[in-house]
Amino acid sequence: MKKQRIKAVALTTVLSAGALLVGVAHADKTLDSIMQVSQSKTTAGQQSQKRIDKLQSDTSSLLQKFKVVNKEIDGLRVYNTQLEKQLANQRKVIDDLENSIDQVTVIERQIQPLILRMLDGLEQFVDLDVPFHQEERRMRVAKLRANQDRADISVAEKFRQVLEAYNIEAEYGRKVDTYVDSLNVGGQERQVNMLAIGRIALMYQTTDTKLSGAWDKTQQAFVELEAGEYRASILKGIRIAKKQAAIDVLELPILAPEAAR
Repeated sequence: MKKQRIKAVALTTVLSAGALLVGVAHADKTLDSIMQVSQSKTTAGQQSQKRIDKLQSDTSSLLQKFKVVNKEIDGLRVYNTQLEKQLANQRKVIDDLENSIDQVTVIERQIQPLILRMLDGLEQFVDLDVPFHQEERRMRVAKLRANQDRADISVAEKFRQVLEAYNIEAEYGRKVDTYVDSLNVGGQERQVNMLAIGRIALMYQTTDTKLSGAWDKTQQAFVELEAGEYRASILKGIRIAKKQAAIDVLELPILAPEAAR
């Protein structure tokens, strides 16, 4: 009987130990599950924090970009305002130019007849003037007339050319000039040195300096001077015109104003 109780106690102990082992194993599994859940939550929390950090960073970046864009917009508003002022001024300039173009058209219609009248006057002046550089001056007038029919030359340029010709004519009256020409002297065609003192005197001297003559306005022709009378003065005047001698007082055959009238 005693032995049976001992066996029962031993069996009970064995069963209790087995139950304890089963409980411990179950507890370990439960603890592992809890740890896994906790780790999952920790990982999820870390990932959520990363997303939060990223969202915060993106938000800050967007805010900074928003501020930059706002500044650019303000700058563009100022720029557009300035452009509108410039465009308004340009429209005014365009209107003024259009009005000027209309006026230029009218002026061009008036200038062309004026140019033709100026050419007529210039041609008549050359024909009646002292005949120095006469061929050159007549060719200049002829060229200007031919240019009037050219469409590739503007009216302004045509007018400028005529004014330039007038300036050249004016310059002739302010200088002492010499050039080589061919004249009929004593019934023979002779090469001569011409001497022009402005428009008050025009003389010639043969290249051998033996014969000299002067333009007579009353006769509208060259007249031969007495041998040796003005020979030295005319020769010196030619040298002065060529800048081969210093300027000096010369005695030359110049008509008095009364005789010229």
